[in-house]
Amino acid sequence: MPPVVYAVSGGVSKFAKARPDKTFQAIVKEAYDYAIRDIGLSFERFTELVDGSVASYFSDHFQRQLMSGIMVQDYLGLCPKPSHRVEGGGATGGLCFQEAWKSVASGHMDICVAYGFETMSHVETWKGNEFIALASDVSFDYPVGGFYSGYYAMMVTRHMKEFGTTVEQMAHVSVKNHFNALHNPYAQKRQRYTIADIRSAPMVAWPLTRLDICVMSDGAAATILCNEEGLQKLEKAGAKIARPLVRVTGIGRGTDAMRMADRPHVDYDTFMQQYATEQEKSSDETRAYYRTLWDKGFRYPGVHSFRAGRTAGNQAYKHAGIHDPLRELDFVELHDAYTSSEVQTYEDLGLCRYGEGGAFAASGKAFLPDIDYGLPLPDRPVCPVNPSGGLIACGHPVGATGLMQAVFAIWQLQGAIEKHFGDDTLQIKNARRGAIHSHAGTGTYVSVSVLERES
Repeated sequence: MPPVVYAVSGGVSKFAKARPDKTFQAIVKEAYDYAIRDIGLSFERFTELVDGSVASYFSDHFQRQLMSGIMVQDYLGLCPKPSHRVEGGGATGGLCFQEAWKSVASGHMDICVAYGFETMSHVETWKGNEFIALASDVSFDYPVGGFYSGYYAMMVTRHMKEFGTTVEQMAHVSVKNHFNALHNPYAQKRQRYTIADIRSAPMVAWPLTRLDICVMSDGAAATILCNEEGLQKLEKAGAKIARPLVRVTGIGRGTDAMRMADRPHVDYDTFMQQYATEQEKSSDETRAYYRTLWDKGFRYPGVHSFRAGRTAGNQAYKHAGIHDPLRELDFVELHDAYTSSEVQTYEDLGLCRYGEGGAFAASGKAFLPDIDYGLPLPDRPVCPVNPSGGLIACGHPVGATGLMQAVFAIWQLQGAIEKHFGDDTLQIKNARRGAIHSHAGTGTYVSVSVLERES
């Protein structure tokens, strides 16, 4: 059994195109203070109890300041307690959450806070895109590939050729996530769109339009994790910890080569042995389905799939005892930097089989129940994906994003969406288990964490 680690509280700042009202330290404190207030402790009392922190931010360039993490640590009054900074591209926040889990699970800390931020408005958009593009290989990929929208356009055109995925199927993701964000006051983009709106938006890199792509943001998020001893310390000090408690029951990570040309093509037997989910391995029909794909020339991972995501998901599921993620997870908050990457990640996380992501996107299975999205959805919701609105609608202040997902997952499992949003539309009834997924580069770092409400 994995060590018992509770996620007891979280807070997020308002995500926005720009936050000129506050420094990056003050934006983090906005989220940090919220997390402390939500358990009913004073700032001073929590400062006495917390053992240390993990700091998350993607780039030193945006705020033109090295050692930004220690500046936040000082601003929050946490010096001289231990801390370290995590950086892993778009997966930075998810990795930070897992590092905080490790600090508690190892016994090094009883109470740990994970905080993350990005202030991307400090540079022009073109310069921000250049900074992000430096997360590709600057000797080989960057000079010929340029910005990330180009990489993801290339990957999804391969997905379209390989599997017949359509632009309309991808647009379902944008309609869903933007509509969900209408009910999330922390989201940057709270608008209702149609499929036609998505497709008629300015083209960025075919087939991806502006409304297929997340936006740069300023924002921060924080989560508080603890073990049994830490829980007792908090409650003895007067903290009001929501019941039922939320536990982190599984973590997983995967990696891949930075350069896509270096990623191998594995044969059918290797895929089934090393990458297939437990559900896929146990199904004769699915094994035959994949055999047919390979006979037609399918290669894995190719440029259409993220084996780091599959690796991270499988590891987290094994840790948490999950066999059938589609039916054993009540929701997923995943890294939808592009509508195409949400479609690809459906497959990586085993919500559907490789090749079926486009159809899954348009099926209705990833939508919230009892909401009229204005779309003809053939299937009932099974596992809502990005009920918060995801990166596409909430925004993507990189160091905060994975922690934002964790905060929204905690609130879902606490049944506290109405409390925090002032609206219960996005509350998944009786949500018992959820997953968060954080993704970097072209799938070079991926983290998956499973959170579960105690029964």
